[in-house]
Amino acid sequence: MSASETARPTTLDAVTLRELIDAGRAPRLLDVRTPAEFETSHISGSYNVPLDLLKEHREELRDHLDEDVVLVCRSGARATQAEQALAGVGLPNLKVLDGGIMAWQAANGPIKQGTPRWDLERQVRLVAGSIVLASVLGSVFVPQLKWVAGFIGAGLTFAAVTNTCAMGMMLGKLPYNRGASCDLDTIVGQLRESTGGRA
Repeated sequence: MSASETARPTTLDAVTLRELIDAGRAPRLLDVRTPAEFETSHISGSYNVPLDLLKEHREELRDHLDEDVVLVCRSGARATQAEQALAGVGLPNLKVLDGGIMAWQAANGPIKQGTPRWDLERQVRLVAGSIVLASVLGSVFVPQLKWVAGFIGAGLTFAAVTNTCAMGMMLGKLPYNRGASCDLDTIVGQLRESTGGRA
């Protein structure tokens, strides 16, 4: 494991970010949530670069991110993974929005609202909880089903320890979470635009 993978990311709090934006010195904001989460609500001026796409194309993206970059997600966990991926290809000037979009909203930062949808973490809780509940109830009739509940519990424990979530990554690929088209060419085209053309 490299030093960039173990180092704690540099963070930027919501109040400081808002001050930078209000002063006309906004950093490049990359929102690494799913397109559907981004469509629901995002910080005006941010670009949607879903975490899986960012990890897959980090070297191509590096060439378009030479200024200060702040990575945003719901709470900071996915943005931290994005920071590690981009730092691994030598991109300097990376920061993670401390507390994510939740902290931004708590600081009364302006949000561009869209169609409400459940965020990915809430979907994971619903699916994991439903599988565990069904397995426990079903184990009354088929005792081996208790192992399904144990497997989900082990997966959630692993997700917490590694700060990753396989279930979340799988749910992020569902059509409900894909939202509008979000491909590398579209993102690179947006990144090339002037700062006045940000969404």
